Amino acid sequence: MEDQEMQLKVKKVTDRFMESLYFLANEPSVALYRLQEHVRRSLPELVQHKTDMQEVEEQGQGAIYTVEYACSAVKGMSNSGVHFRSIEGLLRQTISIKEQLSSLQGRSSIVTQAPPDPSSSSSSFSSSSRVQTQGHAPFIPGSDAKGTP
Repeated sequence: MEDQEMQLKVKKVTDRFMESLYFLANEPSVALYRLQEHVRRSLPELVQHKTDMQEVEEQGQGAIYTVEYACSAVKGMSNSGVHFRSIEGLLRQTISIKEQLSSLQGRSSIVTQAPPDPSSSSSSFSSSSRVQTQGHAPFIPGSDAKGTP
């Protein structure tokens, strides 16, 4: 019988001891200690994630700036159509004037071919290579083929 009593007393002591350990393990100060351990372990990883996200944000801002700059360049190109049409018109006008000058040069060289002047042989232009316009107005840039602005 004494053995049973002893076992009962040992059981009570161990139960109370376990209860005390359980209480100490779950005490608020211990909980705060565990929380502090967790923060110390996970904080460096969180800081690394934050810096990674900041780098990604900077790269994103750079990409946004590049796209906005490209869009403004494309808009500028679409507005340049007016200038290209103006250039095309000027080129057509230039071709027309060149053709007129070529035809005038062909006519004038047939009509008036002067013999080369021996004294002007050192000159870079001979009189036979000059265009004689015979009553035509000289070409003025920015004017039409007749010389009027």
